[in-house]
Amino acid sequence: MTGTATAQVDVRGLAVSFASVHAVDGVDLRVGAGGSVALVGRNGAGKSTTLRVLGGVIPPSAGEVVVAGVDAVREPRRAREVVGYCPDVGGLIPRATPWEHLQLSAKLRGMTGWEERARDLLDRFDLMGAADRVTAGFSHGMGRRLSVLLAAFHEPGVLLLDEPFDGVDPLGVEATLEEIRRARLGGAAVLVSTHLLDLAVQACDEAVVLRAGRVVAASPSSELSGDAGRARYRELLS
Repeated sequence: MTGTATAQVDVRGLAVSFASVHAVDGVDLRVGAGGSVALVGRNGAGKSTTLRVLGGVIPPSAGEVVVAGVDAVREPRRAREVVGYCPDVGGLIPRATPWEHLQLSAKLRGMTGWEERARDLLDRFDLMGAADRVTAGFSHGMGRRLSVLLAAFHEPGVLLLDEPFDGVDPLGVEATLEEIRRARLGGAAVLVSTHLLDLAVQACDEAVVLRAGRVVAASPSSELSGDAGRARYRELLS
């Protein structure tokens, strides 16, 4: 995996258990500045749980987790400040508009001069026309686009996107892919969790295949492309 010397994400021996269920079991993961890794696997493989730990949302049962130089185990609040996290579900305030979400994010992070970037993102994600509508009336795809936008808004050193393509139309997919490219060019490490293998290959240079909470393969994502790649992927999951 990318960037072992200057890793923006450095995970060693990560384990997460819920009662007797081992959701993540001994995962190692490193992503350097400008690197991108896709976490792929079936539902329940541990992808979302891994990202929640990296985002400081839930604590691990064991292991070391460092994001953008912050120990996410000892300082989960600081971890939440230095990463941009798009959760797989939820995360939006139903009675708030996209513009109000951006205002709140800017205030909490002490951002100044943020309005131009906010308008640019709303335009690129085709949400400018809905900027003053409450999110309770949004379609699933619109909510996904807004969640990605909010994660990237403050240009974090680590961008975590959990199922960002789920239910998103082609224009939204392209906007997300472009934001991933921009984040990487700015030096961010990007992790994308998705069950859509073709988009994982497009979004990231490397792929980590999880099965039952464990890493079963890590390789250039191109090795999972095409018919041969999809066949190999099915073998890894069986």
